Amino acid sequence: MRVYLKLSKNKEVVPFSHQVKLVGALHKWLGHNDLHDYLSLYSLSWLRGGKGVVSNGLVFPDGADWFISAHDPDCLKKIVNGIMDDPEVAYGMMVVEMTLCDTPYFDSEKRFLLGSPVFVRRNIGERQRHFTYDEMESDALLTETLQYKLQKVGLPPEGASVRFERENPIAKTKLSIYRDIKNKVNYCPVIVEGSPEQIGFAWNVGVGNSTGIGFGSLQ
Repeated sequence: MRVYLKLSKNKEVVPFSHQVKLVGALHKWLGHNDLHDYLSLYSLSWLRGGKGVVSNGLVFPDGADWFISAHDPDCLKKIVNGIMDDPEVAYGMMVVEMTLCDTPYFDSEKRFLLGSPVFVRRNIGERQRHFTYDEMESDALLTETLQYKLQKVGLPPEGASVRFERENPIAKTKLSIYRDIKNKVNYCPVIVEGSPEQIGFAWNVGVGNSTGIGFGSLQ
């Protein structure tokens, strides 16, 4: 299930690294919860609609578009109730419109554009490695993460897979900073295969690592 949000225009410059504020708004609406310490079964996009760039951030003269998805409909309904109680997001932006959307029906394969870049991370010994779309092993890692999440919610993991559409001309990597930590992320469409339920699950929870802080959301 997904909620599409329309935000009012900003009153303060929106920093490039504004993810933390979006995550903060999400957890404010959820109220007391343990989702920070649990497997992320939800995803959130980055803000869309910025038409101007200033030296230290972004401006949204016509407001911004944002979406939040969750595997558990009750989780999303709690977010919606939180928004109704307090629609403020950050930087003077407020939620002015909400549209709820049920999980679509998908066939056995779906190509997705991204609502936010995909982050693929693994601990190798004492070091953390970030994988890029042009490394073939990234597909296996994306698939491993999706299958693990499917298994955790009691859905069959067999047959589900994710791969980067690495031949796409828009594919690129970039450093994204979250809480002063640099993460190498991937701006590259993905292709998800599996049953309609498995692909719908991916549409809700995102792909890759750290979907709960704004990576890997699927349009």
